[in-house]
Amino acid sequence: MPPVSELMMFALALAAAGVVAGLLAGLFGIGGGAILVPVFYQVFGLLGIDDAVRMHLSVGTSLAIIVPTSVRSFLSHYKRGVVDMALLRNWTVAVPLGAILASVIASSVSSGTLRLIFAVIALAVAFRMLFNRASWRLGSDLPRNPVKWLVGVAIGILSGLMGIGGGVLNNTFMTLYGRPIHQAVATSAGVGVLISIPGLFGYVWAGWGLPGLPPLSTGFINWIAVALIIPITLLVAPLGVRAAHAMNRRQLETGFGVFMILIAARFLYSLYG
Repeated sequence: MPPVSELMMFALALAAAGVVAGLLAGLFGIGGGAILVPVFYQVFGLLGIDDAVRMHLSVGTSLAIIVPTSVRSFLSHYKRGVVDMALLRNWTVAVPLGAILASVIASSVSSGTLRLIFAVIALAVAFRMLFNRASWRLGSDLPRNPVKWLVGVAIGILSGLMGIGGGVLNNTFMTLYGRPIHQAVATSAGVGVLISIPGLFGYVWAGWGLPGLPPLSTGFINWIAVALIIPITLLVAPLGVRAAHAMNRRQLETGFGVFMILIAARFLYSLYG
């Protein structure tokens, strides 16, 4: 057991991450997972958590925290009337199915594989946001089913493997088909709800009974981290929503792209540094 002073430092680091995660949940509609996963990975490493379960634990715990954060963020955006409810209704089965499949995949892949998936997707999304051009469009409106439904499954799978709420992928999908970034951000909060709830149960199942997990963990969910960060993220998420609606499209895209590059660099360094 680490000294009390070290545990206090870890708690403060997690609390600070909770503030940032909550702001990002509202600002980008990403559920906060993009910041929580790398922070958890670092903190769990300092606590001596087995590398074999460290990334999986980070992803699963992030998804558990995203549940209330996404709900709070979604309700805040919904009140502003900018959520695409038709798209969310179409994805009611598709996105949760993808999240469940992600937990099945995660149960059989390595920590390094999960980190690589996170970094590659983050870089792809960052490139799209930073170098966005008006001509980068796949269509004037969202595709019809079954393409749209399959995209929902894919977003659920990739987001579930990254431990994020789906905003990084849904924002890209919707803007490529001409939807306003503010509508994409608002709808992404709802996508986060569809991903995080089945993802939580999936990661409990995937890690059930495995050795090397820290105290007060159920599968790949650590409830100490969940209990510490959820109140903070719930408190600050509406502030991020307010900020999102005060910024223009290019500011949102640039900030989002820079953020994802920093996160991708951190994981690539952990793999090859």
